Amino acid sequence: MPSAIKILSAFLVLGVFSLGLDDAFAQIQTRTLRFTAASNKGHPQVMGVEKFAELVAQKSGGKITVRAFPGGSLGPDLQVVSAMQGGTIDLNVMNASLLAGNVKEMAALDLPFLFNSSAEADAVIDGTIGKQLIDKLPAKGLVGLAYWDLGFREMHTRNKPIAKADDLRGLKMRVIPTPIYVDFMNALGANAVPMPFTETYTAMEQGSIDGMTNPLLNIPDGKYDEVSKHLTLTNHMYTPQIVIVSKRTWDKLSEEERKILQEAATETATYQRALARAEAAKVLDQLKKAGMTIHELPPEEVSKLREKSQSVVEKFKKDLGEEFVTQLYAEVEKVRGKK
Repeated sequence: MPSAIKILSAFLVLGVFSLGLDDAFAQIQTRTLRFTAASNKGHPQVMGVEKFAELVAQKSGGKITVRAFPGGSLGPDLQVVSAMQGGTIDLNVMNASLLAGNVKEMAALDLPFLFNSSAEADAVIDGTIGKQLIDKLPAKGLVGLAYWDLGFREMHTRNKPIAKADDLRGLKMRVIPTPIYVDFMNALGANAVPMPFTETYTAMEQGSIDGMTNPLLNIPDGKYDEVSKHLTLTNHMYTPQIVIVSKRTWDKLSEEERKILQEAATETATYQRALARAEAAKVLDQLKKAGMTIHELPPEEVSKLREKSQSVVEKFKKDLGEEFVTQLYAEVEKVRGKK
């Protein structure tokens, strides 16, 4: 008799579990979501989108399809953000600081020489600072899900090498169209040229700009080795990527569907970061073989760049709110103290 009771209990548990699954799947509608990215197919940013799509399909029992649109095919990032606020594009992954026009504090992630390593960046943006920034997005028609990786930014130029800090003087350098980046490049003595990422190859090819900055991953992806002879390793800014959803899309989703998207974005972050960093480690050899000359700035020259950029940090402490920026630097120091 006891064994019969155990068997009956097991069937009851399985029945309740099955009802729970049925209830969860009942909340999931058959739908297709459009997910765009500026990078090309094969880039770790886009591979993250593809992994996300795979996880969403698994978790939704095949009901939710995520279609990837790589290569900026739906438009430049800022144009995409406007479309998302209007509800015509569902998801995007982009440089987090490009959202500074919506949430001004996002620009703090562009502060020069803020992080010394990707591990520091992960700890800070996955913590209270990153959450505070994400919490400000819904009021702007967007929902943040997770932060992915693109790496530290370096400088590459068409003809003139940057072998010391003063070599930047007078160069026309493309920058991400954010106020901090414009001021930073000007503070180094260069002439900052804000420009959407999708226009930069042609600008380099035609000589409209002398150089630009990019994470290592973006250089072969964008074929910049074809139009740049020199690469200088500066690690002057880290480039966290943020996965965002249109709030209009989000508001149409059930609680279960939202959970699926959030879990998929978070799980993909672990995969995408590891992939991006492994691929970036291979890029230098690839670029050398392609004919680029690699320059490593001596420590004293990096110190000069830091000194020149300090005025930018001080200016934006006031513009972004001293309390928030002070908290940001305190979090970085806390992470460093744990090493």
